[in-house]
Amino acid sequence: MPDLSPVFAELRKIMAPYAGKLAAARDDDQELYVDTRHIQKNKKPLFFGAVQIKKSYVSFHLMPVYVKPELLASTSPELKARMQGKSCFNFAVLEPALFRELATLTKAGYASYKEQGFVE
Repeated sequence: MPDLSPVFAELRKIMAPYAGKLAAARDDDQELYVDTRHIQKNKKPLFFGAVQIKKSYVSFHLMPVYVKPELLASTSPELKARMQGKSCFNFAVLEPALFRELATLTKAGYASYKEQGFVE
């Protein structure tokens, strides 16, 4: 089993500023899970994103790209290759260039949620 803690630490740095602005539902050495304070019709908070250590990779979930897929329009083919599903990116090694792109995408996702009135 590879040591994924360096990958988790770098991806966590991308998500952590939003956890401070929103609501971290879980924050430990295996997962950072962030909800908004916007309550949906089902009475649950709207999910923003998460970073989770899995068995052989680290997942970076970013719900704004699911809500507004056009956020992915300028995403590089390299980052898109890391996608699993519509809003999850998986990494097994450090990839600084892709992490910078992911940070930019996360910032755009937060701005999109703000524009839609989901965050302040």
